[in-house]
Amino acid sequence: MGPGALMGADRPETADVVPPDPLTEHVPAMTETPSPALDETAVRQALRTVKDPEAGLNIIDLGLIYDVEIDAGKVDVKMTLTSPGCPAGGQIMGDADQAIRKLDGVQDVRIELVWDPYWTPERIDPKVRAFLGF
Repeated sequence: MGPGALMGADRPETADVVPPDPLTEHVPAMTETPSPALDETAVRQALRTVKDPEAGLNIIDLGLIYDVEIDAGKVDVKMTLTSPGCPAGGQIMGDADQAIRKLDGVQDVRIELVWDPYWTPERIDPKVRAFLGF
């Protein structure tokens, strides 16, 4: 090895090679996944996390959610309870509101409590009804 070997004399010319600038080089996002679109399916999926504490079932499977409408980030839900005197009604509606507000794209939530049609066990998801022995 000659004296110029340590100085780079034996290497190919590298004057035109510019190392990448770490401040301007594009670095892909770590593990970002695109947010799901705000649609009725996403809202209903979020509402599956809300349980009626007395029945121990989620409010979707119980058939408590009658309608979901979305317009420019505003989510309107029509729902009922298993009875007008349901002691957990306020908790269930509050939990539903919070579950929806966690979704990306939600600007406002309005939950309307309706009694028409009146809830009956026939509104429970058929698979859950069969499991419960109805």
